[in-house]
Amino acid sequence: MRVALDQAREALAGGDVPVGAVVVGPRGDLIATGHNDREATGDPTGHAEIVAIRRAATALGEWRLARCTLVVTLEPCTMCAGALVQSRLDRVVYGARDEKAGAAGSLWDVVRDRRLNHRPEVVAGVLAEDCGRLLTDFFRAGR
Repeated sequence: MRVALDQAREALAGGDVPVGAVVVGPRGDLIATGHNDREATGDPTGHAEIVAIRRAATALGEWRLARCTLVVTLEPCTMCAGALVQSRLDRVVYGARDEKAGAAGSLWDVVRDRRLNHRPEVVAGVLAEDCGRLLTDFFRAGR
């Protein structure tokens, strides 16, 4: 999670909402990193999770990220939760809950919906205070 927090700070430096993500392999090896880059790229899908998932798939040469874990500083939204399911990640670990748009247990629970063909394990609240503070400070400052 600390590497994901470093990624969130990179997003902040670029004027984006400070969210960072990493994809970790089955032995704990860092496969890919990502951070929000919507402002920098003008891409509405430029969420940290999507960026990290794309980079991981490229690094592995495979769209299936089975046995991998996504670590992200903020609970994934519905778009990112869908990407988690579609990429077959085994686990998602997140820091701060997102009561307004979270789709891994807060507002919705897309990733554990039994109607879907794949349901990753969810680990919530890792370094939640640190992750949440970064976001709170960003929004208090008025973006």
